[in-house]
Amino acid sequence: MITEETYFSEENQLKYTGSSQIKDFMKCEAYALAKLNGEWTEPKSKAMMVSSYIDESISGTLDIFKAKNPEIFKRDGSLKAEYEVANIVLNYIENDEMFKKYLSGEHQVIMTGEIAEVPVKIKIDSYFPDKLIVDLKAMKDFELIWNNELKIKQNFIQAYDYILQGALYQEIVRQNTGKQLPFIIAATTKQEYPERALLNIPQEEMDIKLKILIDYTLPRIKELKEGKIKPNYCGKCDYCKSLKKVQKIYNYQDFFEEREY
Repeated sequence: MITEETYFSEENQLKYTGSSQIKDFMKCEAYALAKLNGEWTEPKSKAMMVSSYIDESISGTLDIFKAKNPEIFKRDGSLKAEYEVANIVLNYIENDEMFKKYLSGEHQVIMTGEIAEVPVKIKIDSYFPDKLIVDLKAMKDFELIWNNELKIKQNFIQAYDYILQGALYQEIVRQNTGKQLPFIIAATTKQEYPERALLNIPQEEMDIKLKILIDYTLPRIKELKEGKIKPNYCGKCDYCKSLKKVQKIYNYQDFFEEREY
């Protein structure tokens, strides 16, 4: 049985696939496997720590977070100045009745299931049984994000593929309860005057993502984790860059033309 303490354990990361792990594989297969095998550790960023503090505070698991991340706290237990924006955001959430209501469900509900013969785990931020699945996202801002691969600007739901996460969560909840529930993103910005929004993801968009997960994404991840196929290297992530060695001299124009900006 998976618990809050063992959700991200090495054993459960290898056994199960979750939304973050799927996105790791979609970003770079070699990077994702390196993380799973303990060959690469993702550094803790300020943005990540602020988001985690907000999430853990609302979920009531802040004591566990403090024990694991003492470096962001002062001796008196308060946040260091560079992380204080987290408390500002929490104060705004506390005073936003509708937003707070959608975060008042059962917190950090863990469920497991299987999609395309792949064991999957999910952890729901705010779960309303038989009614709703709510996931909290703390974003830098709500501005559009440049997608270098598609050469377009996207909203953060599209850019970070939270539609995929919604499809995954919805399917696992359906397997556990027999009911297909709506998926809502409760989004807040991490600013001095944070914006907040409740965002519904249309069912048809999640249906498309689930089909892609079943037909392609999860079967490939299964083969990668079992070592049946070799991973692709994106050549752009920090892991790939750490492996690169100079092998020749380029004409400077050729060098920059080969890179995608």
